[in-house]
Amino acid sequence: MRRTRNAKIVATLGPATGDRDTIRALFEAGADVFRLNFSHGTHEDHKQRLDMIRAIEREVGRPIGVLIDLQGPKLRIGTFTDGAIQLEEGAAFRLDLERDKPGDQTRAPLPHPEIFNALTEGTDLLLDDGRVRLRVERCSPEFAETRVVTGGALSDRKGVNVPGVMLPLSALTQKDRVDLDYGLTVGIDWIALSFVQRARDIVEIKEIVKGRAGIVAKLEKPAAIGSLDAIVSESDAVMVARGDLGVEMPHEQVPAIQKRILHACRRAGKPVIVATQMLDSMVAAPVPTRAEASDVATAIYDGADAVMLSAESASGKYPVQAVSMMDSIIAHTEADPYYREAIDASQTPPRADVADAIGAAMRRVAGLLPVAATVAYTTSGYSALRMARERPQSPIIGMTPRVATARRLALTWGVHAVLCHEVVDVPEISELACDTVRKEGFGQLGQSIVIVAGMPFGASGTTNLLRIAQIA
Repeated sequence: MRRTRNAKIVATLGPATGDRDTIRALFEAGADVFRLNFSHGTHEDHKQRLDMIRAIEREVGRPIGVLIDLQGPKLRIGTFTDGAIQLEEGAAFRLDLERDKPGDQTRAPLPHPEIFNALTEGTDLLLDDGRVRLRVERCSPEFAETRVVTGGALSDRKGVNVPGVMLPLSALTQKDRVDLDYGLTVGIDWIALSFVQRARDIVEIKEIVKGRAGIVAKLEKPAAIGSLDAIVSESDAVMVARGDLGVEMPHEQVPAIQKRILHACRRAGKPVIVATQMLDSMVAAPVPTRAEASDVATAIYDGADAVMLSAESASGKYPVQAVSMMDSIIAHTEADPYYREAIDASQTPPRADVADAIGAAMRRVAGLLPVAATVAYTTSGYSALRMARERPQSPIIGMTPRVATARRLALTWGVHAVLCHEVVDVPEISELACDTVRKEGFGQLGQSIVIVAGMPFGASGTTNLLRIAQIA
């Protein structure tokens, strides 16, 4: 099945999409990658869905990417004697480590010593997704005396955010390590890491994964934005987690941060996913708002590799319609003449290395000649990624002998991944590329294609060959 658009769709599976027929319908409606959210469900639940995805993959003959989303550290207050309280603006409120003592109108347990160790006078604490705001007036490693800045209802085990503070926490909890090991065992393609604060968090998980899956850095903490370029450099892909960013940062700053992240990823040639509430009203309605449609289109105009559905496809009433709507928005946006202008205007200069020189030359050739497609023969996916960075006008065919690479490329802008046999020389790759472009419906006899590869064939990261061939 050939997609005619460049940007990809990530669809989250959940209670509303747990059967094979629905997952197949989601794929046919436009889903390229399926997200399994390990904050919910059991390993058995996720394995059943993974098995269904792989069965569908065999049926349709197209590689499908699977992304697992690790939960990450969850910082929460403890419980209250009556289950809930009402905090009034200006009231004093204490947080402490006495987890076995239920909270009341004047205090609450906060069983996270790492938070107290990072607090200073004047720090703000956000509770229940920012609905309640406290300001620290006095603190120690065991407690914090605060003043209520924004009041409201507060109940058991609500979440806590500490904006602007680097918490001394690993992004990987013990639960995450168990989930990660399980995911690698069953053969997933991408791992989304939550609670990323610095590049070291990515290095930590990469040392465990050892290349068995791609790492997606979820940017949801303001501290991560301060280390943006270093995090992008260490990651295989990035997710703009706008929901959590919107809790810890002023809402009006999130659009600019989104554009900054997309620009950094475009410059580095790393896939970037825009996520959270993209078609949120379709959780309960069969059509989105006009603002939501515009939000998706904006991400596409900015060159996002993928856009993601969360609750819309996991637990909403209209999961297939949500994917179909997102597919339609992307297709119409990319058909707009201004889309190409916007993509070209946001293009960043290539690096001074061989791979990017080949990519820049490919883009120039594809712009000058009536090229049917660009073919990147790749073992690791590197050649296809460098071509995708250039956002050429012609489709990119990612030919690879590795099924794991084909599945990972399902996330990348403009890449149509195709499994093939290993090649040994340039004449063979030319013949195979022409045959593949024709069979996949991207070109006809007599049309030209551009072939990009690395020699020696099979060596990762060696993009150094550009060849123009004619389909015969």
